[in-house]
Amino acid sequence: MAALQRPVPADAPEPLTEPERDALRLEVVMGALSDPLRMRIVRTLLLESEDFDHTCGWFGLDRPKSSLTHHFRALREAGLIRQRQYGLERRSHVRIEDLEARFPGLLTLVANWQE
Repeated sequence: MAALQRPVPADAPEPLTEPERDALRLEVVMGALSDPLRMRIVRTLLLESEDFDHTCGWFGLDRPKSSLTHHFRALREAGLIRQRQYGLERRSHVRIEDLEARFPGLLTLVANWQE
């Protein structure tokens, strides 16, 4: 699994609305991860991401934009990813520190998941 999140660039926009760390609920997080595409998105961010944020196009998913918007919103609202709006695009990364604090070991399970 990737190391803890990199520092936020000074010029980064504020994150979109997301649950606070203490409000993260295991059943909501697990519900979001129950979809194989969302699990793959989180796993990809954990294992292959070295940059701070990634757009939906970075994943190379062959899905309509409306479908991807739905999946990324579900991950953000569950508290798994943080998104920032850069012009017309939203960039995402996993909330590693928050998730490890609330659910130790969960991200290791996600990183080791095999499709």
